[in-house]
Amino acid sequence: MKKLYIFCLAASGLTACKPNLEPEKPEAGQLSLERYLAVGDAFTAGFSDGALTKTGQNFSYPNMLAEQFGLVGGGEFKQPLLPGDNGYPVPKKVLAVRQGPCDTNASLRIVDYPGALDSINSSNSIAINGPFNNTAIPGIRAVDYIKAGYGENNRFSRRFFATFSGRPIDEVVRINPSFFSVWIGNNDVLDYAVNGGKESPKPFSSVTEFAAAYDSVLSMLIKKGAKGVAMNIPDVTTMPFFTALPAQVVNLTRRQADELNATNTMTFVRFNEGPNYPVILDGTDLRLLVKGEMVLLSLPIDSVKCAGWGTKKPIPGQYILTLEEIAAVNATLTEYNNIIRAASKAKNIAMVDMFTYFRSVSIPGTPYNGINYTANLVNGSFYSLDGIHPSARGYALVANRIIQEINLFYGSKISSVDANKYPGVEYP
Repeated sequence: MKKLYIFCLAASGLTACKPNLEPEKPEAGQLSLERYLAVGDAFTAGFSDGALTKTGQNFSYPNMLAEQFGLVGGGEFKQPLLPGDNGYPVPKKVLAVRQGPCDTNASLRIVDYPGALDSINSSNSIAINGPFNNTAIPGIRAVDYIKAGYGENNRFSRRFFATFSGRPIDEVVRINPSFFSVWIGNNDVLDYAVNGGKESPKPFSSVTEFAAAYDSVLSMLIKKGAKGVAMNIPDVTTMPFFTALPAQVVNLTRRQADELNATNTMTFVRFNEGPNYPVILDGTDLRLLVKGEMVLLSLPIDSVKCAGWGTKKPIPGQYILTLEEIAAVNATLTEYNNIIRAASKAKNIAMVDMFTYFRSVSIPGTPYNGINYTANLVNGSFYSLDGIHPSARGYALVANRIIQEINLFYGSKISSVDANKYPGVEYP
């Protein structure tokens, strides 16, 4: 360090040795960002805290990307904004201090926002204000993008689609993009996983159907020469929705354990003081949950405390992912992501490995400007209160990961987003 200091003085005479701290000038490189199109589902729409809100849409990663693109020639970015912040299609989740039916003391809980829903229907269509740049549709699967008439059956797409008879992919490209991002396929997995696997009314999309749909979507997006970036599907089983509740979710005092053992007619289980694996309903079989299986965040925890779920009554399968179901999720994710990787390579567009990135958030966490973002619910800062979709800060980190890959693939120098300026989970 001393040698460097002496060299600087010698080389500059009386001039002080100062590091060059000026940021690199943003450049688009070979990209035309005048008309940026975002294609996707709830993750792309800005869904957070279990609902879509106007603020969430403004904190969506595409809107953040558009702001950075604007520094290098990007154009206007229109979103089909909701009228308010209460939540659509259900109330958003908030933190509040509440006393449960079995609790003597109030505690911090995740509850529904008490305000009225942000109602939208076909009568308040905003299609006349389109075409829109963020065409994300909460609830849509990759396979739905090539299904004629789907747009009419989804209340959100009904609000901003100009026509309903065609395929969603035909509708969303009306902006005639010069650059696009596409993040689809999440719901093809999540619809199965969040509803308890075999208990879900929505099974996995077939691999053949998924591959055909994904190829059709990318082919339509690059048809007129647009460049773009695709994101693959995260490892959903690392999300707090699947990890926040412990497998040994039944916590008993010595007295409670003794009383249960004295009256219990299920001979295959004996309860102990402290954490216990719950009794579950696996198909038609009663059994104990085993290590490695998952209790979903959707489990009504008051039913465990007050109604004897997991002890006197089995926890229904819709709140559990068994080892068999977890294996099915992992196998399907691998097949879908192989399709996304191969299609991106074939179409010569950039691809962001969100599967690996979301895993890194889980373990060991992702550091950014002095903050380590983790997959912990509430205090991890990356995820919102629904345990699946990121917080505003989480979406900013997602935007940065996308920008990093765009710059690497296309040789651009697009500036990153300041993630710490966005709000995290709000406490009461």
